[in-house]
Amino acid sequence: MNYKDLFKRVISLISSPAKAWEEIGKEEDRRKVLGAFVYPMIGLCGLSVFIGTFIGNTAGVAAFQIAMTRCCAIFVSLFGGYFLAAYAIDQLGKKLLGREDQYELNQQFVGYSMVVTFVLDIVSGLFSISILHWILQFYTIFVVFEGARTLMKVNEEKLTRYTLIASVIIIVCPALIAAVFNELSVILN
Repeated sequence: MNYKDLFKRVISLISSPAKAWEEIGKEEDRRKVLGAFVYPMIGLCGLSVFIGTFIGNTAGVAAFQIAMTRCCAIFVSLFGGYFLAAYAIDQLGKKLLGREDQYELNQQFVGYSMVVTFVLDIVSGLFSISILHWILQFYTIFVVFEGARTLMKVNEEKLTRYTLIASVIIIVCPALIAAVFNELSVILN
């Protein structure tokens, strides 16, 4: 796992998504996104939340339990949200674009499109930016737009609709799973 390349990819996707998506389109192994991007980013999000829980926390011994619960919540929400979003966008491609199964391509698309979510979760794990977190999620729409245009090669007449639906899926899936996980954690605790 090369973190230098990981950070270069993150910066590239955020600063110039069109160029980054062109580079991503040249990758032959579409499943590479899992081990080279998604899993390390989920790990960094979990680490950030774990460390962030101890910053300013006066809960004493219970802080470790809180940190582990929050770390598990972010891990489960991002991991499950990624696969749920990849499946939903695969179905979107079938219904809206009339395409066959392209699950590996959709996994690649969703993995890199979640870059804004990953970065915001890393930052919000350390600092409290909850309202700003949701406002900045709108940048996901631009990243998804460039990815839909460049990697997914969506026709111009369906591009806006596809981009908006895919963006909602990519933003909502992890949030939905986090809400369910947190609710179950409270009930079962």
